[in-house]
Amino acid sequence: MPLAHITLQELGLPFKEEIIDLDTPRSPEYLQINPRGLVPTIIHNGETITESAIVSQFLVDAYPNNTLLPASSDRNGALVRARISFFVDTYSSKVQPHITKAIYRAKTDDEINQAADDALAAVVKEVLTAPFVIRLLSLSKHGALPTNLVSRLEHETPNFYRWAQAIGNNASVLKIYDEDQIVQGTKKKRAQLQAQA
Repeated sequence: MPLAHITLQELGLPFKEEIIDLDTPRSPEYLQINPRGLVPTIIHNGETITESAIVSQFLVDAYPNNTLLPASSDRNGALVRARISFFVDTYSSKVQPHITKAIYRAKTDDEINQAADDALAAVVKEVLTAPFVIRLLSLSKHGALPTNLVSRLEHETPNFYRWAQAIGNNASVLKIYDEDQIVQGTKKKRAQLQAQA
């Protein structure tokens, strides 16, 4: 999910978007801007900043008159930032590996279901995950993950489920989140990986 876009929307900052096809090599023009070819990239006052989380953090710090994140010098600001970092790390290290396995590496329905069960168990244990969870809802709805995942989240983690629904209905998220593109891209990548296996 293009988190940098959501941050730009939430901050009300104008920006020019150029779509980069992630399935093709980066153009020479793009590699001049970003030699590593990472996406997203922003240019701010002539400086290149890459990676969604880094871009988002930079934007919040560069435009501090916002309610997205307290300054580290604010009362409890450092603590809030530490909790957010934990939030992101928890998702990346405890949940996403199981989702990746379910989508791209599992070969049987049993393996897919087990990986989804493991992801759900991580959510139940950790509860702190990132807005990437919206992908879980979409992928489950469209059969790229077990279709009972959403109902299980609703029944086994009702507060988390309500939070995920609220994030999924946020205007800035909806403006940039293309569910069909996410689902089709995921299914395409899964098919490519399975064909290589």
